[in-house]
Amino acid sequence: MTRASPPLVVTALITLITLIAMIVLYVMGRDLICACGTVKLWGGNAPLTESSKHLLDWYSPSHLLHGFLFFGLLWLVARRVPLGWRLVIATLIEACWEVLENTPMIINTYRELPAGAGYSGDSVINSFMDICLMVLGFWLASRLPVWLSVLIIVGFEALTIWLIRDGLALNILMLIYPIDAVAIWQTGG
Repeated sequence: MTRASPPLVVTALITLITLIAMIVLYVMGRDLICACGTVKLWGGNAPLTESSKHLLDWYSPSHLLHGFLFFGLLWLVARRVPLGWRLVIATLIEACWEVLENTPMIINTYRELPAGAGYSGDSVINSFMDICLMVLGFWLASRLPVWLSVLIIVGFEALTIWLIRDGLALNILMLIYPIDAVAIWQTGG
């Protein structure tokens, strides 16, 4: 493989990684679309049984932020690697997370948290959009000034924390090290 990142090769690899992840999720038993039989652009106001089953939901911004964060991290540790290959690496990480996130172990862990009560995993179409949003976030981060990227990250985190008492940072915190005070706050107590 050459050091350059030809757009066609990068696009093909990103597509292949995403397709493999979608096949793996389907083989794992994930529904292609919401069991309700519809595909909605926005599923954020859907019943809990439809959470993470439509194209976009309240957790979509966190996947966009994954792209910003992967861009920054890969710039720090692999800045000599061409941008296209860094995007392939980021896509592979995101695809692996989508598969891991939909294993019984992670689904059950989320269910034990206040913000994840009733969570049953993502549909394949929702996971597909999550990967696409990460790619979009990575692309934006590669073109925007750092200050604007930071502002977008802080803004989306503040918005989701305000609207649903959850977000990327709280999600990671509560998944790794649950804090009772945060759990009480998330339930509105």
